Amino acid sequence: MPDFGPLLPEHLSEIVVGIVLFLIIWFVLAKKVVPAFEQTYAERTAAIQGGMEKADKAKAEAEAARDEYQAQLATAREEAGRIREDAKAQGAAIIAEMRQQAQTESARLLANAQTQIAAERAQAMHELRTEVGGLATTLAGRIVGESLDDDERSRRTVDRFIDSLERTPVEKS
Repeated sequence: MPDFGPLLPEHLSEIVVGIVLFLIIWFVLAKKVVPAFEQTYAERTAAIQGGMEKADKAKAEAEAARDEYQAQLATAREEAGRIREDAKAQGAAIIAEMRQQAQTESARLLANAQTQIAAERAQAMHELRTEVGGLATTLAGRIVGESLDDDERSRRTVDRFIDSLERTPVEKS
């Protein structure tokens, strides 16, 4: 028999004691240690699985919230565009209305000014006829040497003279 050195037990009792101790250790490990490891492994697996499920759920909720936010943002952009277009339309309408009011006011002021000018012109012509008529009558009386006090005749003479002056074209220099 070969020599196994210190590994070969010298007595049969050592082998039996070794086998009994091995079986006791194996039994303790199988009944106490391995179930504790299995339980810890199962708990960790459940925790990891639960964490992954929570993460998936949180991810799904985040995506739903993002989609809702993007939908709200798109709606807000559409509404802002519509409000902008409404404001432009209202602005154009206000500008058109103000332009129309300004034109109406301008036409009214122009008509009033023309009426006032015509009235002032008529008054000036009346005053001019009266004054020129008086001066012409006085001058004609001095030239003729007689008094031309007949108002009706002198007024007709003055009117004819002024009418002839109005019909004569004015030369431009």
